Amino acid sequence: MGPVYKIAVIQLHPKPMQLETNYTKAASFVARAASQGAQLAVLPEYHLTNWVPEDPGFNALCGQWETYLRKYQALAKEHNICIVPGTIVEWHEGAEDEEDKLINVAYFIDNKGEVLGSYQKKNLWHPERPHLTSSTHDPHTPIQTPLGPVGLLICWDLAFPEAFRELISQGTKIIIIPTFWTLSDCSPYGLKLNPRAEALFLESTLTARTYENTCACVFANAGGAAPKDGQVRQDSYAGLSRVTVPFVGALGDETKDSGIEGMSVVELDMQILEEAEMQYKVREDLGREDWHYVYRHSGEGFGQVVKGNEGRGSKEKL
Repeated sequence: MGPVYKIAVIQLHPKPMQLETNYTKAASFVARAASQGAQLAVLPEYHLTNWVPEDPGFNALCGQWETYLRKYQALAKEHNICIVPGTIVEWHEGAEDEEDKLINVAYFIDNKGEVLGSYQKKNLWHPERPHLTSSTHDPHTPIQTPLGPVGLLICWDLAFPEAFRELISQGTKIIIIPTFWTLSDCSPYGLKLNPRAEALFLESTLTARTYENTCACVFANAGGAAPKDGQVRQDSYAGLSRVTVPFVGALGDETKDSGIEGMSVVELDMQILEEAEMQYKVREDLGREDWHYVYRHSGEGFGQVVKGNEGRGSKEKL
């Protein structure tokens, strides 16, 4: 039988430009998750700042990224819990190249407070492109963690199955996806046809990715404050934070059907992934020498895992 991991997906409502307020609330959720026996807590993308790049003070706030990364390292050690602190937007004022100054990064911190690896967002959503720099051709590489080999993706990466395939072919079984996704991300045309079109996108795609890769998707999205009139508006945060696995679908009763701030602590039974692989044999096919699709990772060796991954794109193998 495979191990069972307890994972908290935290659907935080990030208040714009309020780093300390958002961090304090996030830390409270993490402490609650640890008290419930969670081994991993995952926060949303942009959870410290929200996404307001046009604000004159945004870059300066993002210049404090290292302070908050260290705070999360201390928090993980204090509560003996692994943390993926959503994403932290980093402003590197002294960067030689202009395009390296503002980047969006997810970190994996272990329960001893050590940073085991990181990932810079590759597939930028269209409104992000004037502000952020993509990791472009850097390879997707797994991180060796107390939960086994883990992959990090961010928000719009979900739309690209190539990112999942690249991680899965290297032995990843858990893919963590911090996200900042609203119901109004859809076009007016799409919203007219279906006001919940973006929710349909998320629910459908997460289910597809977990089946087609025999993996678990740990999806932590931003949530909103409870509406005073009880009505969910089209511009509301999509929420729907969940852990998705084959056969079962979405886990996370407190958040998987909600756009409101909250937290779900779920048990991820890794045996489900093994049973799915025995049924669908996706990894087996990917590992064949005569596999007929060619990916960028060809020649790297199926099942190899990158250890540490402290410098994004590290090639060191176990």
